[in-house]
Amino acid sequence: MTNPIPSDKALVPFVSVDHMMKLVHHIGIEPMLIGLADYIEADFKRWELFDKTPRVASHSDVGVIELMPTSDGEAYGFKYVNGHPKNTKEGLQTVTAFGLLADVDTGYPVLLTEMTILTALRTAATSAMVAKHLAPKSADTMAMIGNGAQSEFQSLAMKALCGLKTVRLWDSDPKATEKAARNLEGLGLNVVPCASAEDSMEGAQIITTCTADKQYATILTDNMVGEGVHINAIGGDCPGKTELAPAILHRSDIFVEYPEQTRIEGEIQQLDNDHPVTEFWQVLTGKAKGRTDDRQITLFDSVGFAIEDFSALRFVRDHIQKAQAYVDLDLLADPDDPRDLFGMVQRAKPD
Repeated sequence: MTNPIPSDKALVPFVSVDHMMKLVHHIGIEPMLIGLADYIEADFKRWELFDKTPRVASHSDVGVIELMPTSDGEAYGFKYVNGHPKNTKEGLQTVTAFGLLADVDTGYPVLLTEMTILTALRTAATSAMVAKHLAPKSADTMAMIGNGAQSEFQSLAMKALCGLKTVRLWDSDPKATEKAARNLEGLGLNVVPCASAEDSMEGAQIITTCTADKQYATILTDNMVGEGVHINAIGGDCPGKTELAPAILHRSDIFVEYPEQTRIEGEIQQLDNDHPVTEFWQVLTGKAKGRTDDRQITLFDSVGFAIEDFSALRFVRDHIQKAQAYVDLDLLADPDDPRDLFGMVQRAKPD
C-alpha cells in the first residue's frame, strides 16, 4: 500500500475539506465510491480481526455526539461525529465529523482528516456494497426517501455498484427534492421527483430511507412494501429514532453491521433482543446466506460502524499523496531527546 507518511514522523498528513473535495475530483466520485466499497468489503471479510464496541455516545435533548474507535492490531482509527437534526433549520449540517488513523506499533497518528464529506461517501459505498449482494439482481430502480445531504451520494453509489438506472425522490420538504434532482441532473440517472412516499415506491426494487428527525417515525408503512425488494434503512442512528413500521421488520430477513450497536440505535430497537438478525460480514465470508429467493424482503438495518470509517481512513491514506490532497501538520512534539520535552519548550523561548 502507498504510505504518504513523511520522513519526519512528527508531521502528520492533514486532509482539510478543500483537500477532500480535491481528492474526490482527482479520483472521480463514482470511482471513489467503488474504491471505498472495495476497501470496506475487504475489511468486512476480516471482521473477526477487529476490536469492536458500540460507539461511545453522549446524548442531549437536541442531538448526539459520538466517538467510533476500532483497530485491526496494526492500525487504530477513530471518528468523532455528531448528529443534530435541528441544525438544518439553523443553516448548519446535521452531521459533521473528523477522524484519525494511527500506527499501533508507535501510537503515532499517521492521518488526520475531515470526515463530514468522507462519512457521506463511506455510508453510500457501504449501502451499495451491501445492495450488490442482497438486492434483486435485476434491480434498476430505487426509491430515495429523504432527500437531504446523503441522497445524491446514495443514488450515485447504487448506480456505480449496482447498475441503478432510475431514482425516485421524495422528501417531506419539496425544496430538498428539488435540490437532489438538480444535483443529479446530467449524472446518468433517470431522476423522478415524486409527490408522496407511496408514489416513490412505484417500480422500485431498492428502497432507501434516510430521514433526519430524531423520533420514532413511520416513513414506510407495512402496506407500502411488497415482496422481493431490498430495503436500505440508513436513517436510524440513535435510540428513539426509527423509520419503518414494526410489521415490515417481521416480514424481512434483517442484516446488520454489529448487533450490539444496532439493537440500541437501529430499526431493530423496536424488536425483542432475541429476534434473529444476520451480521453482514458472515454473508461475505460464506458463513450465512443472503438473498435466497425472488420473493424475499431483505433489510439492511444500517447505523454505521467504526470498521467502515477505518476502511475509509485507509483509503484516504493510500490515495492522498498522488493527488497532493494534504498538508503536513505539526501535531506532535518531537524533542531531539525524547526525555527532554521541558528542554525543548525552554529553548523555544523568544529572545
